[in-house]
Amino acid sequence: MTTTTEIAKAPSKENALAVFKTANGLDPYLAQIRAEIDGFIPDVTTRKGREAIASIAHSVARSKTTLDNIGKELVAELKDVPKKIDAERKRMRDLLDSWKEEVRKPLDEWEAAEEARVTKLQNGIDWFKLRATENSDLDSAELKASLSEVERIQIGEKWEEFEAEAHRTKAAAIESLKAQLIKREKFEAEQAELAKLRKEAEERERKDREDQIAREAAEKATREAEEKAQRERDEQAQKVRDEQVAAERRENELKQQAERAERERLEANQRAEQAERESAAKAEQAAQAERQRQADEKAEEERQSAARQADTAHKSKVLKAAKEAFVGMNISEELAKAIVLKIARGEVPNVTISF
Repeated sequence: MTTTTEIAKAPSKENALAVFKTANGLDPYLAQIRAEIDGFIPDVTTRKGREAIASIAHSVARSKTTLDNIGKELVAELKDVPKKIDAERKRMRDLLDSWKEEVRKPLDEWEAAEEARVTKLQNGIDWFKLRATENSDLDSAELKASLSEVERIQIGEKWEEFEAEAHRTKAAAIESLKAQLIKREKFEAEQAELAKLRKEAEERERKDREDQIAREAAEKATREAEEKAQRERDEQAQKVRDEQVAAERRENELKQQAERAERERLEANQRAEQAERESAAKAEQAAQAERQRQADEKAEEERQSAARQADTAHKSKVLKAAKEAFVGMNISEELAKAIVLKIARGEVPNVTISF
């Protein structure tokens, strides 16, 4: 038994697919590995025995990897098979489509030309049909032009299988256009006559309006002249009334001015007398105030004089008492008086006399 590579020999590339496709197809290779494992007696008591155990375990793992890789490669190859099949199918389809187009090209060209030919002829038929039905909004000049255009078109062999239908549709278009033209010319003639009658009626109405305007203008001029004369008479009468009212108003104003002047004179006399009385009263009040001021001033002077005398007497009494106190201490009267006066004048520091 080897311990450096796989335990079992792997399937060859040629029969690998058959092995993996078969149920339990790997059993012979797995049986070889199992036989090697079963025939191995592990020994962990020696270093060599332990290395042998590790080596055979590694060989089992290598065998697993080898067999699994073979399976992976088969799966990858099998996955690539549908892509190759689809690519070949597409190449085949594209090639056969190009061959089909190559074979059918002459027929396609003929069918396109035939369709264009038939469409052109059918358009001609449709053009005739349209001429027969588009007349409702055309005037007589337009109808004549359309009729002339239809009549100019020649129907012959070039219309091929549509020749008979072209004759029928052309004839129907001409018949329809002519009928519509007769109807339209009659309508336009009636409209022209109506327009002429409307114009004559409008002319009569215009003349009637002008005559009416002239009559109304004459009546207005007469009415305005009468109104003007009446206004002048009314204005003259109003002027007379205004002058009478102005004279009466002036007379009243002069009378009111005289009465106002008399009232103002009386009021001025009254104001003068009132001013004279007020002036005399103010003079008396001023004299009385002056007498009261002089009396108050004299009384204030007398009060201040009495206060000064009382203050002088009080201070003399205090100074005398202070002097007598010093004299009581065996100080001469002159010295005691000098000390007291010095203290009173504040010439002795920290010593004062309370009055």
